[in-house]
Amino acid sequence: MKYGQIQGLEADKFRRLTGVKRTSFEKMIAILTEANIKKKAQGGRKNKLCIEDQLLMALEYIREYRTYFHISQSYGVSESSAYKTVRWVEDTLIKHPDFSLPGRKALLKSDMGYEVVLIDATETPIERPKKDKNTTTQAKRKDTR
Repeated sequence: MKYGQIQGLEADKFRRLTGVKRTSFEKMIAILTEANIKKKAQGGRKNKLCIEDQLLMALEYIREYRTYFHISQSYGVSESSAYKTVRWVEDTLIKHPDFSLPGRKALLKSDMGYEVVLIDATETPIERPKKDKNTTTQAKRKDTR
């Protein structure tokens, strides 16, 4: 889904599709545009996708757990190009102070109380039937002779 197709969506539908509010999306676009200008100042090839589509690609990857192959087919780029684009968007936004998370020490110093919910996600072994003498291949060979 390219940005031109979702540009006219209402605010609640836009958030439902992308996972972020339109104001946050526009703030991310401004940060990525600034970073792209710095990156391209050293020279390089023009991107096939606009910044909005690159951000949408990264949001699809994060929100929908789609594979890079599926995302690349949707946007008409190679799988490696989709990987590089998503990594660049993630790294650029994480480095910016507006979207960085506070460190562990900052959380410990704050007076806020946190409620913790633990979810047990352990794996359970697959139940398989027990092997006995009749089901082994040696026992079958003896019966056929």
